[in-house]
Amino acid sequence: MRALLLVVLFLSSSASLAQALRSPAAKPAQASAPTASAIPIDEIRRYMQVLSLVEQSYVEPIKDGDLFDASLRGLLQELDPHSAYLDKDEMQELLEFSSGTYQGIGIEVELRKDRSLAIVAPIDGSPAAKAGLRPGDIITAIDGKPVKGSNANNASLGLRGKPGTTVRLNIARAGETGTKEILVNRELIKLDSVKARMLEPGYGYVRISTFQEDTGRSLVREVNALSKSQNGKLRGLVIDLRSNPGGLLDAALQIADAFLDSGIIVSTRGRMSDSNLILRATPGDILNGAPIIVLVDVGSASASEVVAGALKDQKRALLMGSRTFGKGSVQKIFPMTRGDGIKLTISRYYTPSGKSIQANGIMPDVIVTGTANKGLREQDLVGHLAGDDEVDDGFARGESIMGDDIINRALARLKLASAPKTRQAIKTK
Repeated sequence: MRALLLVVLFLSSSASLAQALRSPAAKPAQASAPTASAIPIDEIRRYMQVLSLVEQSYVEPIKDGDLFDASLRGLLQELDPHSAYLDKDEMQELLEFSSGTYQGIGIEVELRKDRSLAIVAPIDGSPAAKAGLRPGDIITAIDGKPVKGSNANNASLGLRGKPGTTVRLNIARAGETGTKEILVNRELIKLDSVKARMLEPGYGYVRISTFQEDTGRSLVREVNALSKSQNGKLRGLVIDLRSNPGGLLDAALQIADAFLDSGIIVSTRGRMSDSNLILRATPGDILNGAPIIVLVDVGSASASEVVAGALKDQKRALLMGSRTFGKGSVQKIFPMTRGDGIKLTISRYYTPSGKSIQANGIMPDVIVTGTANKGLREQDLVGHLAGDDEVDDGFARGESIMGDDIINRALARLKLASAPKTRQAIKTK
């Protein structure tokens, strides 16, 4: 595809920093220092005064390097939930995740407004998913250490560790009293982000669990294989983006482009000129216009929302499920001189119709209710960027629709839409 801005559209905070985007034609941006005239000298003096007091008077000695690292983390964390300082190991972890292999339990977590640590979604097939962790679960303790308040971000670092080790989590779950203890084994995780199968002759199903470097190519390969198994006559497709926390913008663009012949996929707007982009589809629809239904829920976020928003606004697909997470901001990775870096929010993204998804999410065409897990949304995150005309009406909040019932309902609609007289119905209803 086209050369792209190096961006990350993942739900990660400093609690889940194993995400990145790499574009073959793009290089990481280099962080540049502000000019001396732009630095308020009085504020620098104030900062140095605090730093000096901590060095001299704190109950235990702290290394200068640790103090400066803490300062950087605090600075980025106070901006919004998705900006973060990444040390050398976290930068490496970020790059590893983008290739589909990393160490950990396979979970996305975020800090809520009440400073509790909540699960956005466990990744399909990960140790977290196998252990039964769910979207909306609150982590109250990690290896016996309480997680609450100001320590929540740092405490989440305890989720990491070498493959073969175990982490003990205490979980509070909506609708259940007390907490439960769950043991999760850390693994070297190799993610298979795309899985496909036939639902019935002529009707395919594709599950996308996350967006990584090879996800776009894998999607095209799997859909072509489904079509070939039907002698090139795939009559409809269900794309399942439920509990998909996002990933790489490149992958989202490739997937949306695979089903669109033309038009805008997504646009971004920020303060810098290179943050303002309009990204368009290229000719070619691998389904040749066959109807599509996209399944979404409260755990569908970021790159998932790019795909869902593009296909909905372009009237290429019908969306079923519940309102999506609402992460409509773009992050850029700035490598630093010591192998560390910062992940900084630089712009917001907009669907083809010009709507911002930030904090509001995408409302499906067809609302389907399911098990009432108290799902986390962008609006629940401490310090989140305000959305355009943001309204917290609670509608469809917390609905997590899993299982096969919604898939069967989607299949029924596909059959109706692919009937000769109603072929276009799915695009307008």
